[in-house]
Amino acid sequence: MSLHELLRLEHRGWRSLCDGTGSDVYDELLTDDGVMVLAHGAVLDRAAALASLRDAPVWDEYLIEHPRVVPVGADAAALVYLGTASRTGAPPFAAWMTSVYVRRWGSWGLSLYQQTPVTDTA
Repeated sequence: MSLHELLRLEHRGWRSLCDGTGSDVYDELLTDDGVMVLAHGAVLDRAAALASLRDAPVWDEYLIEHPRVVPVGADAAALVYLGTASRTGAPPFAAWMTSVYVRRWGSWGLSLYQQTPVTDTA
């Protein structure tokens, strides 16, 4: 999977987190056995991740910087990047993010998403 393809999927997810459709979009993207490991220490399976997205406040803006692809196999690839985002009434959020996409039954799905918070984005 190319960097362009991975970024297209990642931007689709982030745009949904900005417009309030995150639960719907990740219902399509997240594999049945998908897991999200969040910066505050939560590990969410698919059901818990979708439930949390239904109630999540929207982000006002986001930025993906320094993206790179890490091949994981013929039918899997990881996108690693510095993600920053902000929302009204909250401090800016910055984390190194990893999204592992796998191809199953002819389409790509998100099987693992992980955040490592950073305090200095320089």
